[in-house]
Amino acid sequence: MEMNSDMKKQLSIVMPCRNEAATVGICVDEAARMMAEHDLNGEIIVIDNASSDSSAKEAESHGAKVIREDRTGYGYAIRRGLSEASGDVIIIGDCDTTYDFAESYRIYEMLAGGGYDMVVPDRFAGKMEKGAMQLSHVLGVKFLSYIGRKKFDTDVRDFHCGLRGITRDALKKIELHTGGMEFASEMIAEAAASGLRIGQIGITLRRCGYPRRSKLNAARDGMRHLLYILRFTARR
Repeated sequence: MEMNSDMKKQLSIVMPCRNEAATVGICVDEAARMMAEHDLNGEIIVIDNASSDSSAKEAESHGAKVIREDRTGYGYAIRRGLSEASGDVIIIGDCDTTYDFAESYRIYEMLAGGGYDMVVPDRFAGKMEKGAMQLSHVLGVKFLSYIGRKKFDTDVRDFHCGLRGITRDALKKIELHTGGMEFASEMIAEAAASGLRIGQIGITLRRCGYPRRSKLNAARDGMRHLLYILRFTARR
């Protein structure tokens, strides 16, 4: 597979990355193997979100295209990645090894087949390894997802899954502005308000086996999600 081909890409995989030197290469390799196994012309874009470690060097050494985004925040990193992606289908995935990029092919199939505009997997409907998610996060995600379903009139069960996909055509129909973790909720809110077809599948959540410092602050980020959901007003 020629990931840097000038040909039109079928698939772009965007990985937001901040200080993930121990794991980003593993994830890039997984994504590359998936595309090679399914004969997909694609690209892997790692957004180096102001990392202070060797994340960018590791990602490049494994064949990814690396772009630096100095505005720190999950939303800023992904928005930059979406703006750089050239694929007909774009898959977003965390690069901390908690997601198996082999499973991203199912997301690609649902989007490339024309049945869906966006796919948001459900970690609670798949296999969740012991210790993969703290109880406080389980409760928080389920509560915020419930509030989001009611507010946005959608049936999405897991608003915060870090592996998801969208078509290029659908991306043109929504407006994305947030810079923090609430970006995950914004994507779903915008998709629901725009009448996009959102698909769901169960997906594996693995326990990260590498030393790392969590970037998630349950209280702060949970409040940002909640405030975004409560304040959201459709722009159309």
